[in-house]
Amino acid sequence: MAATDTVTELEVHDVRFPTSEQLDGSDAMNPDPDYSAAYVVLHTEGAARGHGLCFTIGRGNDVMAAAIRALAPYVVGRPAPATAAALATLYRTLTRDSQLRWLGPEKGVMHMAAGAVVNAAWDLAATRAGLPVWEFLAAMTPEELVSLVDFRHLSDALTPDEALALLRAAAPGRAARTARLKADGYPAYTTSPGWLGYDDGKLVRLAKEAVADGFRQIKLKVGGDPDDDLRRLRLAREAVGPGVRIAVDANQRWDVPEAIGRMTALAPYDPYWIEEPTGPDDILGHAAVRAGQPVKVATGEHAANRIVFKQLLQAGAVDFVQIDAARVAGVNENLAILLLAAKYGVPVCPHAGGVGLCELVQHLAMFDYVAVSGSWDDRVIEYVDHLHEHFTDPAVVECGRYRAPTAPGFSARMKPASVAAHRYPEGPVWRDRTPRPHGEQEVSA
Repeated sequence: MAATDTVTELEVHDVRFPTSEQLDGSDAMNPDPDYSAAYVVLHTEGAARGHGLCFTIGRGNDVMAAAIRALAPYVVGRPAPATAAALATLYRTLTRDSQLRWLGPEKGVMHMAAGAVVNAAWDLAATRAGLPVWEFLAAMTPEELVSLVDFRHLSDALTPDEALALLRAAAPGRAARTARLKADGYPAYTTSPGWLGYDDGKLVRLAKEAVADGFRQIKLKVGGDPDDDLRRLRLAREAVGPGVRIAVDANQRWDVPEAIGRMTALAPYDPYWIEEPTGPDDILGHAAVRAGQPVKVATGEHAANRIVFKQLLQAGAVDFVQIDAARVAGVNENLAILLLAAKYGVPVCPHAGGVGLCELVQHLAMFDYVAVSGSWDDRVIEYVDHLHEHFTDPAVVECGRYRAPTAPGFSARMKPASVAAHRYPEGPVWRDRTPRPHGEQEVSA
């Protein structure tokens, strides 16, 4: 084994950005988010590095960084995974430590921490292969891809043989779809106009700018005062016209009866979907909302694991599956979710934004198009125009479409100067600020 194949260190940085000062990212449940990342770097004895992260909105980084450090013994001093078999072994090892798994199981802080390390390992493996992660994945055989998935608790909805059949069916068109993706990019929508803390003038201005920039879908946050929601959606519809889709996002704010009533009231302005209308674990609640009002339902950014997605699909509770690159246990578990969605014929429209989520999830959606679903019909990746300048290979959106990444890896590497400036609490960005007391909010929920 070559020296460069050994992981020598797992480094964790608490990186935070004071986005709450401009109310960027504000919604009905999270009025004062400071976009943050527990940022992971895997070092090897050679020059290769692997980069990953968990997205949080501030103080959660304290807990997340500690959880990631608890996983160091599983990677430090061990061979750096480079193949599908090795990446599958790492994923199972990190998610099956019985004493750490007990804290979930397979959900919450430890599961997200495992995802950060898994994603860093994928970044390292793809970088060493000289390919972006989406292309590294799409070059694997159907058999290799199936080997990456943990089918435990899924076999009543998706078996390995069914997954293999889906992937084999998509294989003949991979080359043509890869060429089309590189030429045309992947459809995007933007949430940048719609944060709940923005005033009406800013909402209208940004909505018009989004359409001028080529976006055919925008998203607005809802879940505040009912009259405010109606007014803001009316203003957005007047700003963009009837031909542009407007999704709305309640960020889990409502109980089921309220969600049904509120969306029935908003329906005349033709919202494309209602996202997270109620608690993210409430399978039957989402099914009731979907059945009880005319707007399509999207959810998944806070779904804890592949099993919750399985149940959402089995219950007919969603019209759009929203994967998140940093919520579940990394690439491997997201592959399971993509396969489930393909089996049930439900489009995947990934959640993004935050710190690095656009950079990460673009790879998963593009891989899905090339090698799993084979389609981008009714599929869009969220785009939020914040903080991309802190990454060495930032997501690029032109004319409302993500350009396919070409640099090797997972697009997760942050600029060293950005990490140093925003490291909490010692970075100069934070030394010059007085933290607000815990629980203080800048806008009303």
